[in-house]
Amino acid sequence: MAPPDDLVAFCQREHARLVGAVTLYCGDRALGEEIAQESLAAACERWEKVRTMDAPGAWVHRVAINATNSRFRRLGAERRARRRLEGRHDDVVTDPDSADAVAIRQSLAALPARQRQALVLRFYLGLSVAETARWMDSSEAAVKALTQRAIARLRGLLDIDFPFDDTMEVDDVAH
Repeated sequence: MAPPDDLVAFCQREHARLVGAVTLYCGDRALGEEIAQESLAAACERWEKVRTMDAPGAWVHRVAINATNSRFRRLGAERRARRRLEGRHDDVVTDPDSADAVAIRQSLAALPARQRQALVLRFYLGLSVAETARWMDSSEAAVKALTQRAIARLRGLLDIDFPFDDTMEVDDVAH
């Protein structure tokens, strides 16, 4: 039996944005793709309920961020347990991406989770301050403060000048 047309359209519309958002959030493209698939599978399983939501795209992104956070908590616990058992303290990570992409992901990863989340929602997913505030269950002032602090920190970490600030909408940024 073929899936409903609106489900197919939803998955096609959200997949690339979901992979991109999770990749920026976690710093790992393969993990971003995996979690995007898992999140879209959850939407498929619950499609009769998800399709009636005011913002099904926001719901699937929330599922993805929650899954990413759970994955990192589990991996952190596993890594600590392995270190205790093996007595090792060396982690070797390889990343085939460009130096710029790696620097940006590392800098984003260095931000506190809420700042990183605000940046991804605002400037990657293109949500307004109000939408980001609703998504993060915060006030608009909190979103602006988180975004401002995150941008200031990234400017220092990356030694570049961003073409946007916390008061701009995504459409204000030259594409």
